[in-house]
Amino acid sequence: MGTQQVSAPPCAPSSESGGRTPSSASGGPAPSSGVLHARVRHTTAFTVVGNHLTRHRALSLLAIGLAVHIQSLPDGARISIKHLAARFPESEARIAVALRELEATGYLCRSRVRLPDGRIVTRTVSYDRPGAEVPAATIPRPRTGERDTPVAPAAPPPAVPGPTPVVHPPVPEQPPAVPGPTPVVHPPVPELPPVPAPPAVLLPAPTARTVPPPPLPRPRASDPALHRSAAALLADLRRLSPQLTLSERDIETLAPGVVSWLERDAHPDTVRRALTSDLPVPLKHPAKLLRHRITALLPPPLPGSEDLVPPRSGRLVIPLQNCDRCDRAFRSRHPGHCRDCGTGAREAA
Repeated sequence: MGTQQVSAPPCAPSSESGGRTPSSASGGPAPSSGVLHARVRHTTAFTVVGNHLTRHRALSLLAIGLAVHIQSLPDGARISIKHLAARFPESEARIAVALRELEATGYLCRSRVRLPDGRIVTRTVSYDRPGAEVPAATIPRPRTGERDTPVAPAAPPPAVPGPTPVVHPPVPEQPPAVPGPTPVVHPPVPELPPVPAPPAVLLPAPTARTVPPPPLPRPRASDPALHRSAAALLADLRRLSPQLTLSERDIETLAPGVVSWLERDAHPDTVRRALTSDLPVPLKHPAKLLRHRITALLPPPLPGSEDLVPPRSGRLVIPLQNCDRCDRAFRSRHPGHCRDCGTGAREAA
């Protein structure tokens, strides 16, 4: 009876008996639901990120992750859209939208500066906490290729003994000079008044000839349903790209052009892709860009549509008639006899 049963499974260790289980951040017992943290203290290769960024309510998950990645990079690392798109699986359009979100919330600042050699580059500054005062010592300085450490002035060269001066004998005194004739003093010539310069003629500056933009495509027919769909499509563009926020006046102006796309059986997703892909940064005039794309990228009509049917000419076509006597075809507005049969009938009469 005192022999231990080795075939019985051992009991699982509880948390009170020394079993290692994750605990809450406050050191108390672990909650019954939700996430549990198994924390490890980092000593190397880590980045301190504020909760104001990781829990930001106005930023998307892509923007928060991109901000954390940028804050973990050293100074001088490249963070252009193409470099980030090559590093991560997201497209360039989504990365551009995330960068604009970080700029809008103050975590990123991009500006164009001119270098001493004349080149213009984009300088990007990442802020760990927007609005906080940054010490001047922590702001990185651009590299100019010159040394920042002061250079001690060179010591003056040692004095070199010069040659021994030569002593000349004294020059004997000369006899006094004989006074010459008294010079004639002429009266000063009066200065003439300055001649005024002719008035400058201001010529009008040459003005460059401005080429008017092509007209916006117009729909074939007035369809209120298509017009409402086009206006809703234009108003919804700001959800894909915040910089494409249009006013009501711009939407009313551009809606007929979008109706022309829809009349040619263009899918709404095709219209959105054509209007929102490869947007310039920064975008100053969204309405002008959309007007240009709606006009320049208008697809051709599909085969068999009404746009491909040639218009009817204004010429009047006289129909063909069959002669009542010889059954020969001739052109006339009214049925009857041909020319030969009509002439013979008149002569017989």
